[in-house]
Formats: sequence, C-alpha cells, structure tokens
Amino acid sequence: MALAAGGGSSGDGGGNNNINISPLLRTLAKGAAITIGGIFSITAISSTLITLHKRKQIGSSLSTSMMKKNARSCNVCKATGFYMCKLCKGNATIEWSPLYDPVFINPCLCITCDGHRIQRCLNCLGSGFIQQAKADD
Repeated sequence: MALAAGGGSSGDGGGNNNINISPLLRTLAKGAAITIGGIFSITAISSTLITLHKRKQIGSSLSTSMMKKNARSCNVCKATGFYMCKLCKGNATIEWSPLYDPVFINPCLCITCDGHRIQRCLNCLGSGFIQQAKADD
C-alpha cells in the first residue's frame, strides 16, 4: 500500500485534516445545559413540595392540639376513640345462617370490627374528643 504525499493513507480524502469542531461543541453544550437545567428544576420542585408537606404536617398537629384544648372528652369511649364491638360483643365472630329457621349455624367473622374485637367510636369518630358548639350571642 502506498502512502499519499500528505502523510495520510490513500482513503482519507487527500490529507485535509480540518474538522469543524464548533457544531460538535454547540451540540455538547446544549445537551449539558438541558441536563443541568433538568436536574436543577427537579431539585427545586422536590424541595418545595417537601417544605409544603412539612408545613402541612406541623399545621395539622397544631390544629389537633388546639382541638383537644377547646373540646371535651368523649364519655362513650372514655376518650380512647375505641370501644368493644357491639355486634359481636368482643368475640370477633357472629353466628349466622342463611335460613329463617336454621339447621346449621355458621360462625362468621364480625363485619363491624373485622375480627379485631373493638370498633371506632361513632360519637367522637375515633378522636376521643367532642367539639363543643359555640353559642352565637
């Protein structure tokens, strides 16, 4: 194989080694800018959402403490929020038969407490406190 006079091989286009670098650099810079901008945007959005979520949690705990301060305790559940299931009477199962005059009685899981033997208080909705109505004077 004979070498060309320009020092390159015969298939390199005649020894003209000028490569236009500016479009390559422009494409590389655009890609880097898009990547860095995307990372910055995701970071800013996620930190904002986390901050708002923390503020909402702090606000809800403050409102719960204020609610307890301005409310009276529930007498039905004795401020626990739960009481013994009234359907199964704390047995976790009920006796059931599809017939009016049962031949066989099947023990079934209680549908009110799902077998946990306690149910949420319906008077205070499980919070243990009842809001007092404010009188409009």
